[in-house]
Amino acid sequence: MKISLFLFAFGVSLSVSDMAESKPGLRKPVFTKVDQLRPGTSGHTLTVKVVSTKMVMQKGRPDGPQPRQMRIAECLVGDETGMIIFTARNDQVDLMKEGSTVTLRNAKIDMFKGSMRLAVDKWGRVEVTEPASFTVKEDNNLSLIEYELVNVVE
Repeated sequence: MKISLFLFAFGVSLSVSDMAESKPGLRKPVFTKVDQLRPGTSGHTLTVKVVSTKMVMQKGRPDGPQPRQMRIAECLVGDETGMIIFTARNDQVDLMKEGSTVTLRNAKIDMFKGSMRLAVDKWGRVEVTEPASFTVKEDNNLSLIEYELVNVVE
């Protein structure tokens, strides 16, 4: 059975099957390595190991209708090309256990005091995956590189 939809204002007729066929499929993620990260970029998908986790802030608000906590942890993550600090927020903190391997989807680079930090906001995802076979290259920490904002006048 074919259902047709008629748009009176434009005089265009589309069937439901036509609309379903025009929807683009999901694209395969392109995995990025840590040493390819640059300031101001976003949309990265990485598989990294958690080297260390340090809780930075933990605020509780037990006075509301549901007790909400705000937690932020700085996690040193890396792959075989280098390391970077990942800022984990709220539920992400529980996933960032030392030694575990995680996939960061739609990650972005935030600048904090001139250095790069990796973060995943509400449009991204942090997933624990099976342990990776690589060893983290610890002598290339991208968060230790300080960047300076330079205004270029043409």
